[in-house]
Amino acid sequence: MEQFVVSARKYRPQTFKDVVGQQAITNTLVNAIETNHLAQALLFTGPRGVGKTTCARILARKINQPGYDDPNEDFTFNVFELDAASNNSVDDIRSLIEQVRIPPQTGKYKVYIIDEVHMLSTSAFNAFLKTLEEPPAHAIFILATTEKHKILPTILSRCQIFDFKRITIKDAKEHLAEVAQSQNITFEDDALQIIAQKADGAMRDALSIFDRVVSFCGNHLTRKAVAENLNVLDFEIYITLTDAILENKIPDLLLQFDSILAKGFDAHQFVIGLASHFRDLLVCKNPNTLVLLEAGEIAQQLYRSQAEKASTEFLLEAIDLANTCDLKFKTSQNQRLLVELCLMQLASITFEQKKNPITHS
Repeated sequence: MEQFVVSARKYRPQTFKDVVGQQAITNTLVNAIETNHLAQALLFTGPRGVGKTTCARILARKINQPGYDDPNEDFTFNVFELDAASNNSVDDIRSLIEQVRIPPQTGKYKVYIIDEVHMLSTSAFNAFLKTLEEPPAHAIFILATTEKHKILPTILSRCQIFDFKRITIKDAKEHLAEVAQSQNITFEDDALQIIAQKADGAMRDALSIFDRVVSFCGNHLTRKAVAENLNVLDFEIYITLTDAILENKIPDLLLQFDSILAKGFDAHQFVIGLASHFRDLLVCKNPNTLVLLEAGEIAQQLYRSQAEKASTEFLLEAIDLANTCDLKFKTSQNQRLLVELCLMQLASITFEQKKNPITHS
């Protein structure tokens, strides 16, 4: 039986073109190499799973390639990776500094990738300062961190800083679609949308979630199966709830909320999702703000039709009520009652508007 390789490793980018969602940084690095303007100390900073270590490895390979005929040469002996989380003492850095003095046997540069660099002790940082400021001509340092604010200013001032951004839902979804097609997996557009949203800006997380969902769903990813596996409230639930709110059906709302709790969903996440749903309906009211709606094709159609039924006044008041409930949730002694009260107040907005059409016209 062939060993399974997780998608995050299997589809790890091998060139700068393959890196998802970091075009500004990859273009800058390529231009810096081509024009010989690459600094000897670089700091890659940004959230987890967005491509910092991957870009460091690609860069290490690329700067050694000119003059070499073999495109598959990965210059493994020129690349040294140090995990600062477990090698954070002065002795570890002194050992590294000793290695730096020795020139490379093949290729032009030795590249030192120090991951989680913010974990170095203050004394280790200080031991590293002089080497970082005046490294030998054959050495390039790439520091990677998720917490730039923990790095000493004296280190920051010696580095060229590259801020990696969170991967957008659109970019993550497009990459997941390519991965699914390469594995002959069919999918609903909204299924990949849920995975991309759940990943929260980290491509590595998106691929890990994708693997988990494929194990659950098999070779066809449906929206409902993905939502069930990830324990995410499907947008259709919010559509149905909002229909009941617009029709002042308080008993139906309370029963629907009870059913949601019975399925094991968190009441606080439900409130946050409800506020987001009203916000999404509001952006559907104007063609100019429609681009702010991050949803799949089927979801977009349902949002648009529901947005036509709800007035802007209702949506603004609904967002305010849901947001207030969210803020009060953690301090509330009776959280279920708080959410139920919020739902009853939401259903009462349209009831009041129907009762007093003149004041709401």
